[in-house]
Order: sequence, then C-alpha cells, then structure tokens
Amino acid sequence: MPLLTVKDLRTYFHTRNGIYRAVDGVSFHVDRGETLGMVGESGSGKSVTCYSLMGLVPQPPGRIESGTALFDGVDLLHSSPAQSRAIRGKRVAMIFQDPMTSLNPYLRIADQLIEPLLIHEKISKKKALQLGGEALEAVGINDVARRLQQYPHEFSGGMRQRVMIAMALITKPELLIADEPTTALDVTVQAQILELIKEMQRELGMAVIFVTHDLGVISGLCDRVQVMYAGKVVETADTRALFYQPKHPYTRALQRSIPSMQPKGAELYTIPGLPPDLSKPLPGCPFAPRCGFATDRCHVEEARLAEWRPGHDQACLRVQAGEI
Repeated sequence: MPLLTVKDLRTYFHTRNGIYRAVDGVSFHVDRGETLGMVGESGSGKSVTCYSLMGLVPQPPGRIESGTALFDGVDLLHSSPAQSRAIRGKRVAMIFQDPMTSLNPYLRIADQLIEPLLIHEKISKKKALQLGGEALEAVGINDVARRLQQYPHEFSGGMRQRVMIAMALITKPELLIADEPTTALDVTVQAQILELIKEMQRELGMAVIFVTHDLGVISGLCDRVQVMYAGKVVETADTRALFYQPKHPYTRALQRSIPSMQPKGAELYTIPGLPPDLSKPLPGCPFAPRCGFATDRCHVEEARLAEWRPGHDQACLRVQAGEI
C-alpha cells in the first residue's frame, strides 16, 4: 500500500485577471522508501502540488477545488487542524527552494532548528539543542556550538541549505518533499546536497518527492519520474524507462535540452515557444502549440494520461494511436 496517494488534485488561483489553473487534475502515488521525481519547466505546477499537500497555498487567492491526498489513511487536503499539526513538520517535512527566504533573518539558527522538536516531541530545550547540534553535524556542519548561535546571514548558501535539510529531517519524517533544493547552488555543492539527501534517506528509510526542472539531477536520484506540463502530468514511468524510452514529445524535448546529451560543438537545443497562459482555456493538448508532432486533432481533442506499458503512462494522442 502506498504511503501517499494523490487523486485528481486541482488547485486554482482566483485573481482579478482570471482563474489560473496551476494544478489541474494531478494524480500520483509514493511508496515507502521510494524517491519520486517531479520534473517540468517553471510554472508547470510542481511546487504548487507540493504546497497543496503541505497546506501552504495562500487562501485567498488560492483554492483547492477538488482531490484527495491520502497519507497513511489521512486525507491531507481535508484533515482537521489537529490532524494537520500532528502530521506536517513531523511525519511529512519539506525543504524549500530558497533557504535565505525560508529562514527567519531575525532568529538564531538554534531557535529555528529546534522548533519542530519543541512542538512535536515535547522535550526540554536543553535536549532539543543537543539533538539540534547532532542534526547539524549529520549534514556536515562543524563547530556546531558556535554555529547554533549564529544568524542565517552568517552562513554561505550551501550551508543555509544544509540547515534547511537538518530542520526538515530533525523529526525523522516518513515523507520528505524537496522543492528544488539545489537550484541556487553551484555544481560542487549541489552534488554534496544530493548525496546528503540520499544518505539520510537510506538511514531513515523515508520516501522522497524531489522537485526539479533538471532531468540530469533526476537520473541519478529517483526511482520513478512524473513529467508535468501546464498543471497536468503528461508522462510517468520508472527512471530508466523514461530516459531510454521517453514517449511524450514534451519529455523528449526536455531530454534534448540536457547539455550533455548534445553532440560536441552542436548548438544547444531549446524548446520553441513559451508555456501556456493557465488563466485561459486550453483546448486539446496544452503542449500542441510547441510540439513538432502536433496535428489538427491535437489542438482540439484533450489528451488523457493512459498506459503505454505497465508502469509507464503518457498523455500524447499520437503515441496512443501508434503514429509516433
């Protein structure tokens, strides 16, 4: 039985300029100990999906229109405040995209790091500080006694991200949501952070949802991948199948965009056009205006996610018809 099962999640933003369908009918599951990758361009709905699960969508203008998210039998979208407090931050934790805006600049690292322990574990502050120091050491930060008393601006970008990971893992969650945790980091620090997440996952046996726009990062980290575009899932498969047999044209285009996949000296490939305006109706396949395989049918007929092979689903009408 999956640890988390999400069905038909729809999160819309009601603004003066219209209704933005940020997440529009997303369904997926995560098994215990599994790493699920969410990949897609900016604005594809990855982060809003995760914020919806964590109850972090600002309301208004955001509104969860429909769907369920069963976490170990509890619906995260419709749970009582008491149930939410018992799960979020304790059994489900999140690493945010930018640690400088996620950490409070007015509070010492110690106060922010031990807050989940004081809320969920009901232990003394002395014991919480001890565990906080151990958590910092576990993520590779030395001289923890001094570091605990410092402020976020006294840490480098990579070290702030390590603090965020320590905060997320300090309660030993069953599910970790990592929302592009390496976007603002250089390549060396990025590799260290990814290895740290994998190591902590092995130690704790937790499930991970890893959000990124980088297919290269996904390849070495995730067991399964779901590709999102315009608030919908357009393809989902295990990582090996997705890389060796991508079916949806958008997945193929993302793969062609990886610099290491280009022949040496060749011009870097970019996906033509721009993502659609989610405040306007999107007839047919949302990727059709940018797709080199699109026909007239693609512009008017909705493409639904369907099984291509066991464990490999995709939402391209022409692939489903065996034309490409």
